[in-house]
Amino acid sequence: MPIASVNPATGETIRIFAPHSELEVEQRLARAAATFLEWRRVPIAERARLLARVADQLTAQRETLANLMTMEMGKLRAAALGEVDKCALCFRHYAEHGAAYLAQQEIATDAKRSYVRHDPLGVVLAVMPWNFPLWQVVRFAAPALLAGNVGLLKHASNVPQTALALEAVIAEAGAPAGAFQTLLVGSERVAPLLADPRIVAATLTGSENAGRSLAEHAGRALKKVVLELGGSDPFLVLPSADLEQAAKVAVQARVQNAGQSCIAAKRFIVHEQIYPPFAEAFVARMAALKVGDPSDAATELGPLSSASLREELDAQVQKSVAMGGALLTGGHRLPGPGFFYAPTVIADAPPDAPVRKDELFGPVAALIRARSIDEMIAIANETQFGLGASAFTRDAGEQARLAAELEAGSVFLNGMVKSDPRLPFGGIKISGYGRELAGQGIREFVNVKTVWIGA
Repeated sequence: MPIASVNPATGETIRIFAPHSELEVEQRLARAAATFLEWRRVPIAERARLLARVADQLTAQRETLANLMTMEMGKLRAAALGEVDKCALCFRHYAEHGAAYLAQQEIATDAKRSYVRHDPLGVVLAVMPWNFPLWQVVRFAAPALLAGNVGLLKHASNVPQTALALEAVIAEAGAPAGAFQTLLVGSERVAPLLADPRIVAATLTGSENAGRSLAEHAGRALKKVVLELGGSDPFLVLPSADLEQAAKVAVQARVQNAGQSCIAAKRFIVHEQIYPPFAEAFVARMAALKVGDPSDAATELGPLSSASLREELDAQVQKSVAMGGALLTGGHRLPGPGFFYAPTVIADAPPDAPVRKDELFGPVAALIRARSIDEMIAIANETQFGLGASAFTRDAGEQARLAAELEAGSVFLNGMVKSDPRLPFGGIKISGYGRELAGQGIREFVNVKTVWIGA
C-alpha cells in the first residue's frame, strides 16, 4: 500500500510520500537509542513539564490538526476537534499523575529496606491504525515518554501527514530529537524492526491478524508486547431501560467515527419485551442520519476511509442478508464521489453471519431479539472478541450481574463504551492483551524492579 493522503470524501489523492530508506530508518533508530540513554536520566518532574507543554501545543494547533484528520481519513469536524482535545487531556493527565503511578513502593521484608521501583525499558515501537490517528498514538506516547522511554511510530499508510504532525508537535514542545519519531515505512518493515536489539518492546492497535503477526515476531525476540485488537461489542437493552435514551445512544455508539471503531457497538441485543418499540426507534434514527461532507457541521455520518474498506463492508452485508438476515434499512453503497455507505440495520441474522460473527468497520448494526437476560448474556459472549460491552438497565441486580458476566475488558452501564486516560483500556480473547491508559498502562513498559538492602 502506498504511503499517501487520500481524501475519502472525494477520492482525491492529496499527497504521496516516499518511504524512508534503510539509511533513514537506521538514523532514526540510532537517534532513538542514543536519546533514551539521556532521557531516562531526566527527572520525572521535568518529563512531566514536557508533557504539559505538548498538551499546550495540541490545544494551540487544534484547528490545523482537526482539519488534517478530516482530510486524511474523513473524521467529522466536531469529532476531530474532540480528538485533539482528548489528546491534550491525556498528556495533562500523565503530567499530573504519572509520578504517582510510578512511585517507589516500600515493602516490609527481612531486609533493612526493600522496595519496588519502576524503570524505563528503552525504545518502544508503536504500530498504529488510521481510525483515531492522533488518539491511538497519544495513549501510548504520553505514558511512555513520562516513564522515560522513547518512541518510534509506524503509523497507517493513509495518515502520514497526521503522523508527521504529531512528531512536530512533540518536538516543538521541547522534546529531545530522538524522543518521538515517525517512520514512513510499510508493514513489511515491522518484522526487521522487532528483530533489532535496540527496540525493546512494541505496542499495536489494529486487526487480530496484524496482532498475531506482530506478536509472533516479537515472541521470537522475547520482547514485551501490548495488543489492542478488533471488537464486536454487544449493546444490551433490558426491559427497565429508558428506551428513548437507549435508542439515541445506540445510534451514537454504532456510527461514531462512521462505525470505524473497535469499541463501536455492533451487535444490539434486545429483550423481547421491549424489542418492537426499541427496534422502531433505532431503525428510524439510523435511517434519518445525515450523510455527507465531514467538514460540514450538519453532517452526522461521514465516509469510510477507503474504497477497499467499503467493498469489504458491502460484501459482509450482502452475505449476512443472503444467510437470512432481514434488511431493515440501508445495505448499499451511496452514489457519487467518495467512499460513503448507507447506515444499515440487519435483523434476525444467524449466529454465523458476518454481521454477528465478524468485526464490521462501518455503519452497519445487527439487531438481535432475546428472551431473557440469560440468553442476552450468552449471545453477547458468543463472539471471539472481548473488547467492550454496553448495557442499558435501571435494575441494580442486573447491573451487577452484567458487570460480572459480560466477557469484555470494559463494561459500560447506561452509557456507550469510551476510552478515558483515567481508566485502564484493553481487551480479552482475540481483542488483545495488556492495557493502555491509567496506572496500568504506564506500567506496561517499565521494569518492575525489586531492590533489597541488607543490614
